Amino acid sequence: MQTIEFTNQRRQMRLSWPSLAAALVSYVCAGAWAQNPPAVNSGSEALSAAPASQAPTYLRDIQPIFMGNCSRCHNQQSRFVYNWLDYKTAYADRWEIRRRVWDSWKGSYYKEAMPIANSPESLALTDADRLAIRNWVDSGGTKGVATDANDAKSKTERIQLGRRLFTSICAACHQPTGLGRANMFPPLAGSDYLNADKSRAINIVIFGRQGEVVVNGMKYNNSMPSFPLSDQDIANVMTFVYNSFGNSGFEVTPEEVKAQRTQAPAPVTTPAAKSAFE
Repeated sequence: MQTIEFTNQRRQMRLSWPSLAAALVSYVCAGAWAQNPPAVNSGSEALSAAPASQAPTYLRDIQPIFMGNCSRCHNQQSRFVYNWLDYKTAYADRWEIRRRVWDSWKGSYYKEAMPIANSPESLALTDADRLAIRNWVDSGGTKGVATDANDAKSKTERIQLGRRLFTSICAACHQPTGLGRANMFPPLAGSDYLNADKSRAINIVIFGRQGEVVVNGMKYNNSMPSFPLSDQDIANVMTFVYNSFGNSGFEVTPEEVKAQRTQAPAPVTTPAAKSAFE
């Protein structure tokens, strides 16, 4: 068998052609792994061998997580960070998303984990959410199709469906109780600002809002992003909020939401209308 000799002052090494070939293959594979590290397969966390149709998709599984846990920074109004509420942007940045959401959280990536530790979003993000994001990237970053909005006809149906949206999207900032966070996010519970003007509230959910707002006598100055929600979704979640937390009991319909989409975004200095409770 033909061999190659490697000689230096300290040692002499003899490699056969098969051994040399194996070494080269190992080197190439190691380089590929460094660029796109494989999924961490350990116990129940291993990426399942389920059909592609059952793998997480962006519109069905991942965008709702981003809306609920990442949108305060990663939204269409952001100037210095990527808008992860947009599929093309999230797909292009998917490996960095995986590293920051999963690898950094596991201590195997040197950059800070996202969401930032101890932030409201980080406290709300579950292990299952992180795993879904990791699996979405590892399975190809498929766009998929959004979950059917379940065309609610009655107020009761809107409240039931809206509760799910509120829990997954709104609760990270406004809290499951609707009480908000002091000096950060205004309360929705018994909110004079919310109950004073339903049309304005719908407008804000559609277009987002930045700037100071006074709610129940307290000033807040934070931003609310615009969410890529359908008219039906917005009607559902707002009907839930209006019928929870001691609010006015208003019902919001998809037709009202559609009408507000034709209006200009509500100005920051919009004067408060008379409260629905007065």
